[in-house]
Amino acid sequence: MKKIRIGMVCPYGWDTPGGVQTHIRDLTQHLIDEGHYVSVLAPISDDSISHEDYVVNAGKPISIPVNGSVARVIFGPIASSRAKQWIASGDFDLLHLHEPAIPSLSLLACSAAEGPLVGTFHVSTPKKKAIYAIGPILEPIVEKLTARIAVSELARSTLKDHFETDAVVIPNGIDGYKFANAKVSDEFSGDFTVGFIGRFEEPRKGLQVLIDSLPIVARFIPNVKYLIAGPGDSEDFLKEIDPQLRNRIKFLGRLTDEDKASFLKSIKIYVAPNTGGESFGIILTEALSAGTAVVASDIPAFKAVLENGEAGALFINEDSEDLAKTLVSMLKDDEKRN
Repeated sequence: MKKIRIGMVCPYGWDTPGGVQTHIRDLTQHLIDEGHYVSVLAPISDDSISHEDYVVNAGKPISIPVNGSVARVIFGPIASSRAKQWIASGDFDLLHLHEPAIPSLSLLACSAAEGPLVGTFHVSTPKKKAIYAIGPILEPIVEKLTARIAVSELARSTLKDHFETDAVVIPNGIDGYKFANAKVSDEFSGDFTVGFIGRFEEPRKGLQVLIDSLPIVARFIPNVKYLIAGPGDSEDFLKEIDPQLRNRIKFLGRLTDEDKASFLKSIKIYVAPNTGGESFGIILTEALSAGTAVVASDIPAFKAVLENGEAGALFINEDSEDLAKTLVSMLKDDEKRN
């Protein structure tokens, strides 16, 4: 197989946890393992922290509220100049741009580049959202792409709705071996451990729904333990919890990649209570690869990944009582979790 030089562009802050960043990391490492040269251009908030050798810092991102979340992106003349310099020095055979249709580093790179261009679309959002209000301006950029990939049917539908063009659906890939063979950790294990990973200060990640389920679950399973991982300030959540239940929740902070795999391997159930704005749900596939049971809200993206409940349990979106009922049933029944 011919070895090629690939330039990969990440639109979001590299040092911020997210599904797109995870996708790019795993894909990049796989391509490098196959013998290809890969360079990733990405915004980085804190350049004092070491990153992978293949990452090139495009500058510090700014936070922009979008789609019920916060996108940490970089845009403007300085970012454009850095993208052009990176392209010129990289001598790439192919550029792979993630989210090239939003104002971001990927759009700037697409504008500046020539040659084979692959765009991967991750976003799923209703038509006429503000971020796509400049759709007519972006259409020439989208049409410039040699090939288009959507990570899900929902992402494909968004692309078709806004730009009247199509894409091949290729779901997010993961390193299944890493999760299947992760070490079980005493820190995360236990008979009744429920886990969550996410930027929990963002309401659409649904942590409040999970926390609201705790009083009901604890009534039936007093030894239940909720382990919450990810960046954010836990104080606002803890002060709202009954003091008698606070010892049932532990905030772990941000996990390393190794600890994340161990976390997913060790817990009894992974819960994804996200309330919307998702187009895939890569964390669900990671948990399943670790052999851990999954409980998720019944939003379209999660229903698709879990095959309408065949691969995991679904609960009514934003319904903490239904979540509690589902968790109690799963925690008490080994067969349901396997």
